[in-house]
Amino acid sequence: MNDQMLEAMFGKFGKVFEPNDVLFCEYEPGNDFYLIKEGKVKITKTIGTSIKTLDVLEAGDILGEMAILEEQPRSATAIAVTEVKALNFNRANFEMLMTKNPALAMKLLHIFSFRIYDQKRRLMILLMDDITGKVCDVFLMLYEKQYTNDVYSEIVLTATVDDIASWCAQPVGEVQKVIMQFVKTGKLDLYPDKIVIHNINDFQRIVNQKRKPG
Repeated sequence: MNDQMLEAMFGKFGKVFEPNDVLFCEYEPGNDFYLIKEGKVKITKTIGTSIKTLDVLEAGDILGEMAILEEQPRSATAIAVTEVKALNFNRANFEMLMTKNPALAMKLLHIFSFRIYDQKRRLMILLMDDITGKVCDVFLMLYEKQYTNDVYSEIVLTATVDDIASWCAQPVGEVQKVIMQFVKTGKLDLYPDKIVIHNINDFQRIVNQKRKPG
């Protein structure tokens, strides 16, 4: 979608948020979503007794779109990091938008399909009982996100221990223990901002063993 198209639509659908303004809150009902035109938005989620930052979205990103697809409460909170200019769409204008703007329709359908897969993938991790299996499955998920072709040499995952713990919804200390055991056995190298995995198939085998059939 080009800048002229966004500018034209902003007059009709635009909203402006100041830093620290809340676009929507976790658990509240939702029937609208946003396309960021300018600025940054932080996505946070309550995990246990703490609030974790899941992502920071920027211009061109869409958030809150699951409200259009599913009549369920918000799964996270969205907070403006900077001044944010966003296009705000709801169920009432969504059908009109899709028919009159095929460029945006294609962008939304692509994002929707990806997000649906992403949610199912996260659920697969959360449904595993074994923390080692959860950690290994997060490695596989990140590998799937970062690499589109088969990779047989070592791979680099841009993630921290905190990131892995957040994906697992497990305590950071417990996840750290699991990862350090893999370091000791030579399956991976841990750095402050990345994880280098020597053979992703090692972790695929562990997940296959840990995941319950059916």
